[in-house]
Amino acid sequence: MTTRAAVARTAVLTALTATLLAACGSPAPVPTPTATPTPTTTASAAATATATAGAPSPTLLVTDFGADTVTFVDPSRPGHAADLGSVRVGTAPYGLAVAPDGTAWVTTAEGVAVVDTRTRTRVALVPHTTRTGPVTTGEYRGGGMGIALSPDGTRAYVGVNVPGGNGTLEVVDTATRAVVRVVPVGRRPFDVDVSADGRQVHVTDHDSFDVTTVDTATWAARRTEVAPYGTEGGLGSWLKPHYTAVRPSDGALLLPFEGERLAVVDPSTGRVTVEPMTANAHQHGVTAAPDGTLYIVGTGPIDPATDAGPSLTVRAPDGSERLVPLDGPHETVTLSPDARTAYVSGGFTREGGWDGLTVVDTATGRTSRLPVGHLPLAVAVLPDRP
Repeated sequence: MTTRAAVARTAVLTALTATLLAACGSPAPVPTPTATPTPTTTASAAATATATAGAPSPTLLVTDFGADTVTFVDPSRPGHAADLGSVRVGTAPYGLAVAPDGTAWVTTAEGVAVVDTRTRTRVALVPHTTRTGPVTTGEYRGGGMGIALSPDGTRAYVGVNVPGGNGTLEVVDTATRAVVRVVPVGRRPFDVDVSADGRQVHVTDHDSFDVTTVDTATWAARRTEVAPYGTEGGLGSWLKPHYTAVRPSDGALLLPFEGERLAVVDPSTGRVTVEPMTANAHQHGVTAAPDGTLYIVGTGPIDPATDAGPSLTVRAPDGSERLVPLDGPHETVTLSPDARTAYVSGGFTREGGWDGLTVVDTATGRTSRLPVGHLPLAVAVLPDRP
């Protein structure tokens, strides 16, 4: 970040910190992008973006953070016809992980819902053993946030937010559908990722500026501070980690910050290095394609006078980037199996969030907006039926 940009950002953050209690943002109003237009799409745009090179369109599942449901989506169908129906799972569903057999594990304020996506029914609810307080909705609600499955599918790893304190990682036995272990982690565990060999679980702790790495053999935990801008401002700071991608080539953890800095964490040593980025926008969701290409969601500016608008960064393994402009804030990004299409959720939890997805052709950058769900946060591609 240039000196001028750093000074401007520091001034904005100082003003925000005086009024914010927690971040990314707080219940108090903060500068956000202008209001997002009503989502629109066309049949031709949707078909182009989701059926590139004749590939069939997958069925998607999204968590409706603004409701108590998950919604099934056909991204090749225009407008509200894309909504294939919803299943009630529990209050304010957040994260989502889908097993190869089609079982979906959904984090909610009440516990982890288990959904049979073939029959489209909730078959179980695994209550949290961590005390999270009253069941509520909204950005700061307690309960499950990030979630990931072990490579062998025997465990679900759930980041649990405890309002006002440190969170936990709850380990769910997927056969018995019960919590079998609880590991302390940092504050507001936005994201959970698992190493390719299943030996480590990485929990991205938003409000404590760190990643907790848990050894799945011993359950020992190590915290690594990931704060390329420092930790000044504490809970009032916007410059915190949100989501993490695991680099396929070496297992390094990749955390984007502000479209300016990519923190690269060696999980074996905790060493953090920083690489430059170009989007200049507050960043949230990130995912890595099998070839190591990163897709990173820019939600928009902290300071509209100095920062750029919402975007999807496509970052090649060599560090080169191209930007796809987005219409309004977004939260997470998921790729089609062939990585030719990116599905970007519109359910940003602050001002500007909307009920839908942006569908991006990753080769051309062409976008279409697909109205669906209620503030959808997480998106998963469902496995093909046998």
